Amino acid sequence: MTLDARRLEDLLRWHQSGVVARRQILELGGTDADIARLLRRRDLVVVHPGVYVNHTGGLATIQQQWVAVLARWPAALARESALGEPGGGVIHLAVDRHRHIDPLPGVEIHRVTDLKGRTDWRTTPPQIRASEAVIDTMVARLDEDDVAAAFAVLARACFRRTNADRVARALAGRGRVPHRRMITAMLDDRRTGACSVLERGYLHWVERAHGLPHGTRQAQSTATGARTDQDVRYEKYGVVVELDGRTHDAAATRDADAKRDLAELATTGAVTARVTYGLVFREHCATARWIGAILRRRGWTGEPKRCPHCPP
Repeated sequence: MTLDARRLEDLLRWHQSGVVARRQILELGGTDADIARLLRRRDLVVVHPGVYVNHTGGLATIQQQWVAVLARWPAALARESALGEPGGGVIHLAVDRHRHIDPLPGVEIHRVTDLKGRTDWRTTPPQIRASEAVIDTMVARLDEDDVAAAFAVLARACFRRTNADRVARALAGRGRVPHRRMITAMLDDRRTGACSVLERGYLHWVERAHGLPHGTRQAQSTATGARTDQDVRYEKYGVVVELDGRTHDAAATRDADAKRDLAELATTGAVTARVTYGLVFREHCATARWIGAILRRRGWTGEPKRCPHCPP
């Protein structure tokens, strides 16, 4: 049996971003003599014992991930690495919980139960399924007492990789999970339409904490002629709250926002209040009073209640 050079080239070029393991070359009919020849010709370069790349020079992030996976095979990207989240230069790698393996530089190894069942082996590189990786990453952020970061992980993943229902099913299928109640509460918030840390902050710190009416999240509007999603709409009172977490806006963007606010007022009579990050997380009590006053002018008969943080 001889090395199938075409299949090796396909594997390198189309499937594994230029990275290959010794065992894979042997499976393609190669020998250690073939590997030695490829190394002499610089067709392959050693990046880890038994793992090679098809070029010299630095490695791209995906190549570093492939090296980690192949060096500790069977393994899969985990946590931030499986979600495409910034990892601070660290690759998170999952292996079976019963394995005892040597560490790798720049790689944080996580031993998990049921690696086979929790991994999507069709992805390149293989990675823990997004719903499972979300839970693992949220637990890690909550261990650091960073609630905002945990919800941010969930919100971003629900836009790009999964949804709250899939994460909830994965959570229900697990045994003991640290911070389960907090994760469940965050999933409930995401289902109600809170799509960012700022939106969840408004929900908890402004609306719920001060007894404001319950607003509708991500309500659809066609006031400008195009469909837009409104962050919070108090339909009964004709009040819209737009939560603006941006720090720098071009003039065209500000004009578009103003146009949307005017169109909403002109077509439905709804007034729009723009609330920033600082108004939610630093001045939430004052913000609640202001939103309450707007709602009362529009027919709400209630009063904002005091929260434990309200000044005397």
